[in-house]
Amino acid sequence: MSVLPLVFTSGWASGINAYAVVLLLGVFGATGLSDDVPESLQRPEILITAGVLFLCEAVADKIPYVDSVWDSVHTVIRPVAGAWVGALLAGQSGSLSDLAAGAIGGSTALASHTVKAGTRMAINTSPEPFSNFVMSTAEDLGVAGILTFAMFHPEAAAIIAGVLLLTGLLALFCLISRIRRFLRRRAQRREEKHMAERVGRPPD
Repeated sequence: MSVLPLVFTSGWASGINAYAVVLLLGVFGATGLSDDVPESLQRPEILITAGVLFLCEAVADKIPYVDSVWDSVHTVIRPVAGAWVGALLAGQSGSLSDLAAGAIGGSTALASHTVKAGTRMAINTSPEPFSNFVMSTAEDLGVAGILTFAMFHPEAAAIIAGVLLLTGLLALFCLISRIRRFLRRRAQRREEKHMAERVGRPPD
């Protein structure tokens, strides 16, 4: 059976939480729940590193504005992780070339990351902090649930991931005005910070 559905699903999930994907796949392989996980993802140092970074993301991702900074930092990391995981899965199964799997995993991760980062910008225009916590928790549970489902029903999980990705892109298009408001507010805060630094700077 082709590994393509699992590559697509893991790419989608990597764009949301790459560390959770690496951690979950490693655990699935190490516990014998799946034979599709390469040994490189099951190594103890990989699992420990992914676990620590997952905990860091679990905290940062639930704090307003901090989550957007975190997303900015991970604009490159998540797509690269999606490409890396996809290539490893393809190499393990032999049913898809590593290059094609990397391209699929990386591009899918970039698309889902864009949806996540843009949605967070829109949410951060709201004054209350609870929506960030709810959204982050829902994303973590969604990644865990769909990736686990993909281990046993890869085609069905890929369809779900595809529907969620398309829905997210449509929602992102509808939230453009709120995202622009977030960017203007952030630029204004930076300008106010620079002004405060100039005022507080002693004369030469």
